[in-house]
Amino acid sequence: MTRGILSLILTAIALIAVAELFESFYIESFATALLASLILAILNTIVKPILVVLTLPITILSLGIFLFVINAITLMLTQAIIGDSFVIEGFGIAVLAAIVLAIINLVLNRLIKDTILLSK
Repeated sequence: MTRGILSLILTAIALIAVAELFESFYIESFATALLASLILAILNTIVKPILVVLTLPITILSLGIFLFVINAITLMLTQAIIGDSFVIEGFGIAVLAAIVLAIINLVLNRLIKDTILLSK
C-alpha cells in the first residue's frame, strides 16, 4: 500500500474518531470520511500554503498555535464541499476538531510507523 493511500485511510479513521467524540461533528459513513480525507489532502496541498503565507505574522506571534485555525478553515472548506453528509456545527468545533484530529493522526501515524519498523 502506498504511503499516500495509507495516509488517506488514517485521516479517514481519525475523522470518524473525531465524529464519535463530538456531537457537533457529524460524518455519515466511512466512505464520506475517505472522500473528506481526499478533499482535505487536496486543500492542504493547494489552499493551506497560501493561508500560511498570508497569516505568517500572526502565526509567528502565536508561536504556531494559529496553524490550528488554518486547519479548522480547511476542515470547514471540506465540509462546505461535501455537503450534508459531513457537518461541523460552528467554527469553535472546527478548531477543537482540528486539534484532536492532529493528535489522533500523530498517534495513528506513530503506531503504523512502529508496526512497519517492527515487521522488518
